[in-house]
Amino acid sequence: MDRYTQAIAASKVPVDEATVKAEVQKILDKAGDYATPETFRFLLQSIDLTTLSSEDSQHSVAEFTRKVNEFDNDYPQYGHVAAICVYSNFAEVVDTELDVEGVDVAVVAGGFPSSQTFTAVKVADVALAVAGGADEVDVVMNLGMLRDKNYEELTDELVELKHTAKDALLKVILETGALRTPHAIREASVLALYSEADFIKTSTGKIYPGATPEAAYVMCRCIKEYFETTGRRVGFKAAGGIRTSADALAYYAIVKEVLGDEWLTPRYFRIGASSLANSLLSTLEGTEVKYF
Repeated sequence: MDRYTQAIAASKVPVDEATVKAEVQKILDKAGDYATPETFRFLLQSIDLTTLSSEDSQHSVAEFTRKVNEFDNDYPQYGHVAAICVYSNFAEVVDTELDVEGVDVAVVAGGFPSSQTFTAVKVADVALAVAGGADEVDVVMNLGMLRDKNYEELTDELVELKHTAKDALLKVILETGALRTPHAIREASVLALYSEADFIKTSTGKIYPGATPEAAYVMCRCIKEYFETTGRRVGFKAAGGIRTSADALAYYAIVKEVLGDEWLTPRYFRIGASSLANSLLSTLEGTEVKYF
């Protein structure tokens, strides 16, 4: 066996669907215990506030960014989101317009959302985004290579993208809705973790079904196992269909129960969303707020 196959085979993360569902349900049953203003404030501060529309423009992205600036003035008691996430060609727009210290410029790049293009194109996209001011880069794992078990080419590509990103965080999207089974999600997680990913992320939210608690559970178990083996801490990002405070609370509970409080910081826990911020703000304010 090659080293990638060995790493996958060595994993003890459960992949029996019934077992995963049962373990997730145990966590979800206690998620309500964490429903405090402090938790909802933290969740708001963990959002990658996202706009990924075909109609995005320099003007609309600039307005989107200015809204984050205004929020910092209008609701200073809640802090700020973790990042603004846009298409790679808008990195410079966000970087120019953003006034709030501590909010990162995040982009999707590398043939998003399918990952179906030349590696050289992905490398150029990541390099241009970082040159434009991106602090974080979200790329999609090539699922065709994964399906063919072409592990070496797959991991080599991800490593090259990480080296291209340099100090920018690299978040590898597994597209768990396409992978479907815990077994496949574990396989993809292990490969991403051993490819120098700074985060592993559930979904693009564009083609396949988005995040699920079951996928998050398997991914977090893989992150924990990897940390215990290597001592390297990798973040987790849930994205795709997370719209309500209750949705977000479920992922908070999974991260807390599986990974522990050390991961409950925006450095290691993110939620990619567009409408979630309004739901969390409404929960905190006790009345419906449509700010973003």
